[in-house]
Amino acid sequence: MAVKPEPVRESGTKAPRPKDAATLIIFRLAGKNVEVLMGQRHRKHKFLPQRYVFPGGRVERSDSRVRSATKLRPEVEELLTRKATPARARALVATAIRETFEETGLIIGKPDIEPHRSVPGNWQRFFENGIAPSFENLNYVARAVTPAWRPIRFNARFFMIDHKHVNGELGGDGELLDLVYVPLAETGNLELPLITTRILELVEGLVRHPQNFKSRRTVPNFVHNGTFHDLVEE
Repeated sequence: MAVKPEPVRESGTKAPRPKDAATLIIFRLAGKNVEVLMGQRHRKHKFLPQRYVFPGGRVERSDSRVRSATKLRPEVEELLTRKATPARARALVATAIRETFEETGLIIGKPDIEPHRSVPGNWQRFFENGIAPSFENLNYVARAVTPAWRPIRFNARFFMIDHKHVNGELGGDGELLDLVYVPLAETGNLELPLITTRILELVEGLVRHPQNFKSRRTVPNFVHNGTFHDLVEE
């Protein structure tokens, strides 16, 4: 089946303002190979139909208020708050965890120390087993804004986490099909958004040299110039 082309904004219409979003790259080492979890978006989706992507989605208002079992590491918070408020930085990390749970069934969390307190509606299923989201093992690795000629736009932050910090069985709500850990060497066989190919270029080096996570002083922002992505360090 032919892959649907990505939509282009109608001529004469105003470019939509990008909405904050977060994406999570779950990786693992399988022998000498680095593998990443990806799934295929349904052909009915308006944004990136039939493309293989990492789990993720749009920030919701309650994501900044949900309680967590652990905090962001200081170096991650510092990188995020260069372009976001502390509350928004926290919301972005929470969104990555929530969307991953919804789309894959996988949980990044630890025991909830305040189970008597209420939780936002969109987080209730996550908390059902006495677990609260855990922020401490997520690393912030990149940012990218959907180009202005697209009718749907996101200001997306990309996070990474080792699968050893993840629990649960692959399942999810059906938004992502064919959920699978893909060896990096085989990702070129998939139908990928252009930005995903650029992000994947970063992944192997960060996995094989984990000290790079804590020593990073900037984060790449991929800015599409109409032909390819310029890389601007932030």
